[in-house]
Amino acid sequence: MSTLHPLVAPAGVVTAGAGLLADALDQQGVPTARVDWRPPVAGADDALAAVSLDPRRRAANARALEAMLSAEATLVDVRPASQVLDLAPGQFLHAGPPLTWERASGPMRGALIGAMLFEGLADSPEAAERRLEAGDGVSLEPCHHHGGVGPMAGVVSSSMWLFELRDDAHESSSWCSLNEGLGKVLRYGAYAPEVIERLRWMGDVLGPLLQRAVRAGDPIDVKAILAQMVQMGDEGHNRNRAGTLLFLREVAPALIDSGAPSRDVAEATRFIGSNDHFFLNLGMPACKLQTAAAADIPGCTVVSVMARNGTDFGIQVSGTGDRWFIAPAHTPRGLFLGDFGPEDANPDIGDSAITETAGIGGLAMATAPAIVRFVGGSVPDALATTQRMYDITVGENPAYAIPILDFRGAPTGIDVTAVARTQVLPQINTGMAGRVAGTGQVGAGLVTPPMECFTQALLALAERAQV
Repeated sequence: MSTLHPLVAPAGVVTAGAGLLADALDQQGVPTARVDWRPPVAGADDALAAVSLDPRRRAANARALEAMLSAEATLVDVRPASQVLDLAPGQFLHAGPPLTWERASGPMRGALIGAMLFEGLADSPEAAERRLEAGDGVSLEPCHHHGGVGPMAGVVSSSMWLFELRDDAHESSSWCSLNEGLGKVLRYGAYAPEVIERLRWMGDVLGPLLQRAVRAGDPIDVKAILAQMVQMGDEGHNRNRAGTLLFLREVAPALIDSGAPSRDVAEATRFIGSNDHFFLNLGMPACKLQTAAAADIPGCTVVSVMARNGTDFGIQVSGTGDRWFIAPAHTPRGLFLGDFGPEDANPDIGDSAITETAGIGGLAMATAPAIVRFVGGSVPDALATTQRMYDITVGENPAYAIPILDFRGAPTGIDVTAVARTQVLPQINTGMAGRVAGTGQVGAGLVTPPMECFTQALLALAERAQV
């Protein structure tokens, strides 16, 4: 005769999937560990299996991670785009995947109008818009097609000054424009007279001063600054306060010794020091150098580019070269400035998602809990986000150690197969541009890429898989 045992509550239960069971257990006081499990993305089972079984994948991803970790980023010069890229008047570069004027969003159109005015190619916004619409002596290309990156709209014209960074380990270079600050600025689609006046001062005073300072001293190790700032509360995308001050410390002596008028030096120093995001435009090309080092590896499933143009979100993957995988961009959710609200925000825009592609930014939110005051969410959200990002990356970057996670390296190398298998998307911290041209910045928030980009990439990788 069997012995009957009284029912006892379990010591703990692990639940996965729908939260109904976990909620019921919580109500009964049963300790519950919730696992955020989701089935693989629908319609891609065969492709996921083919890519996962590709015998090249593991070694290719390891090679990509090694390349990313060994990449260097040194500021070597500051020059106009006409010299760096041989860019002529009327040739404009922009953020994100390829775009035409007809499909351009409000902030992208605003930035292009402003660039026309800045270059003297039109004497009014209306005249600039007419020339852009007609394609009269103008051309548009992505910054990424020229090895660089542009924040928000990312519009670069021939007279704009650029930071030039070098990765000697992989013999490559990258670049980015100088940061204008926040609010009504060109990169957010504003083109008011004060915007153009600021750009002219940056071209006439700030750019040449920084050029003299950089050329006078030793090359500035931008990667080392990134490593320091990550341990000082910056995540490298929407928080760059420590990075900006560390950079200013590097260039200030050379600025003072440059022989330039003291008023110009004081104005430049004040402009950099009061612009918490100034370093972003140095961190972005550093991240571009890191991800470019992992590009074009057959069989590799690591993402090498994530970029947005205000209309589309596009990614590139190491194993498929420079092919874009594109879907409509999402609109960020977060906090708004002044009287602006969700209806004022444009869909996601900018090349600054290269920071997340490299493993910082939204992927490293845990290192910058103060960021939640700027983009929304909570400190536990920031910690959980970074911990979740380890599930979709191929490794960690010890150079970007996160103190609150016991100095664990930042999650690095977004893996298309992991995203498709888990349906966990990379987290991006971003600013928000006003959807109407000329508005400028309306807020900052959080956003993820469209899953369609990763599904398309997975299908393309499956076509190339060797099984």
